[in-house]
Amino acid sequence: MKNRLIITSLCVIFVTSFTNTKAQQMLKKSPIPVAKIIPKSLEKHNETRIDNYFWLNDRENPEVIDYLNKENKYYDAMTAHTKDFQKELFEEMKGRIKEDDQSVPYLYNGYYYITRFEKGQDYPIYSRKKGNLSANEEILFNCNDLAKGHSYFQLGGLSVSRDNKFASFGIDIVGRRIYTIQIKNLETGEILSDKIENATGNSVWANDNKTIFYTRQDKVTLRSDKVFKHKLDTDAADDVLVFNEKDDTFNVSVSKEKSRKYIVIGSGSTLTTEYRILNSDTPDGEFVVFQPRVRGLEYSISHFGDSFYILTNKDKATNFKLMKTPENATAKENWKDIIAHRKDVLLEDIEIFRNYLVVEERSNGLNHIRIMPWSGAGEYYLPFGSETYNAYTTTNVDFDTDILRYSYQSLATPSSVIDFNMKTKEKEIKKEQEVLGGKFDKNNYIEERVWATATDGTKVPISLVYRKGLKKDGNNPLLLYAYGSYGVTMDTYFSSTRLSILDRGFVFAIAHIRGGEDLGRQWYEDGKLLKKKNTFTDFIDCSKFLIQEKYTSPKHLYAEGGSAGGLLMGAVVNMAPELYNGVIAQVPFVDVITTMLDDTIPLTTGEYDEWGNPNVKKYYDYMLSYSPYDNVKAQKYPNMFVSTGLHDSQVQYWEPAKWVAKLRTQKTNDTVLYLNTNMDAGHGGASGRFEALKELAKEYSFLLDLEEIKN
Repeated sequence: MKNRLIITSLCVIFVTSFTNTKAQQMLKKSPIPVAKIIPKSLEKHNETRIDNYFWLNDRENPEVIDYLNKENKYYDAMTAHTKDFQKELFEEMKGRIKEDDQSVPYLYNGYYYITRFEKGQDYPIYSRKKGNLSANEEILFNCNDLAKGHSYFQLGGLSVSRDNKFASFGIDIVGRRIYTIQIKNLETGEILSDKIENATGNSVWANDNKTIFYTRQDKVTLRSDKVFKHKLDTDAADDVLVFNEKDDTFNVSVSKEKSRKYIVIGSGSTLTTEYRILNSDTPDGEFVVFQPRVRGLEYSISHFGDSFYILTNKDKATNFKLMKTPENATAKENWKDIIAHRKDVLLEDIEIFRNYLVVEERSNGLNHIRIMPWSGAGEYYLPFGSETYNAYTTTNVDFDTDILRYSYQSLATPSSVIDFNMKTKEKEIKKEQEVLGGKFDKNNYIEERVWATATDGTKVPISLVYRKGLKKDGNNPLLLYAYGSYGVTMDTYFSSTRLSILDRGFVFAIAHIRGGEDLGRQWYEDGKLLKKKNTFTDFIDCSKFLIQEKYTSPKHLYAEGGSAGGLLMGAVVNMAPELYNGVIAQVPFVDVITTMLDDTIPLTTGEYDEWGNPNVKKYYDYMLSYSPYDNVKAQKYPNMFVSTGLHDSQVQYWEPAKWVAKLRTQKTNDTVLYLNTNMDAGHGGASGRFEALKELAKEYSFLLDLEEIKN
């Protein structure tokens, strides 16, 4: 009872301090949601934490659903004055998108494959044409038809048999990334009776055209842990288990080499990988271990000719190196260096052709594409003339060609798909992203890369874009985005939807903070485990730099991050709330300790090497020192918009729900705090390209409303 009185008193203080008359009127229509308090003691290492909102961890509880609906109702009431603006933003963003669009066709095994959209449709149509692009179109899957009657729909793992007759595919209609695999006869259009439940969605065909290999996941943790073999026109209950990953820190995958000679089972954790290979012509044979797992040894394999090429950190190659081994002698003692390790260059990926090796590298925070003829003569790099660009190889499924397909874009340059002749050095732009509406001109925008100095003296790059004519006087609204985990590099990218804030005076910036691999593998190592706080302080120091250089000010600075980037948002609002006027936290991972102690939750055990295992006290103590939910305190907080999905399998909905409930009892100022839950979606939000724009319109209207920009 005492706790209930405290919460009631705090809410009274909050409401009476709300001076805006319109806001008071809205609050009368929809009062601030108050989650009931049911204290639960959580004990570990002879310490006790009290979690007042642990009860929200039950999506089957009607009271939980009622609370989430009340939060949604509160959000709707408090933002009712922005609904027309949200619709305007939605139509504006939609209006820039070419609705009747299609991908650049690629040739594979005698067919050109195309993904296209039709006007007014939310979902893609997958099709192909035999032999040449003037041939009749064969519709493989029209997802608009398949999605009818479902509030969420996702088709994934499309794989075609070698004889081009069958296609396996996975469908998720909940958003929890649990797929049902089925098989379609592409000649008759018939969906076969084969139905494989509780799968990841991905599958690959053996060369006999009647065997597929696929992965299944644990029903509780959703960890991908088993590989099965399925024969065409048989009951999935009779499928053969070919590999079971018993180490719960590893996940498994199955794929097929570009050469089509080998089917590959990959088993990996944050720090260690292991592969098994099987000749695609003998699907009933036994998989052979390529190189047994050794903790700390990471490698990936690519088959070509009579050899495998291995991208690996072997021999303390922090930034990775390229090695080669005969296909009949794959243990690491047989590996030979092809490209040596370099301290200042991260080796990210390779693409193999009959006459060329293409290497994707990263140095000084920028990616590069290196062309290396197998002859050893005349290697070169593709030239890129910007400091905020992003270039990467795309669909290259054929060995026997001189054409490299890659993509290029920057913060102000729409994405292009380019075919580059590696022999003649001629390039052909196959497609440039169209920005409709007639108003976009990339020359109206300025791109910059600047460097902030972190607390420990480390230089951290920031990429920015804004309209020409902007004055650096501290009065500009600025949205700072970051991620900073799992070694994910946050490359610059063009967004036509982003124009809706750029053209209204916003600066958009990406902070390339530690925890990603933006400046090499060590950049990642310095932002994980017991160095995780570097991720948060880097973001804060980038914020301070942008304020110091008068790009913006605390009155106009906004921060955004999702998932692990949502953890970042939760940490910085606890550590430096005074720097931000508003924060957007999408599906935020904020209840770090409780989640990482629960090995029944999806992803937990596989992430001990990322965050640490809190069953070990030093990691428990360190996590507890930054876990956003555990560190909420009585202080002023920025305006906040928090989003989640009820069926999220990666960051469970109850993390942001608990966080918001606790923030409501602790924040001492009258800034707005919204929790918006998509009751029909998961981690990726709404399905369909236009439904997702409605969610983005909510975020943009939140920012623009705080800036009092009405149109």
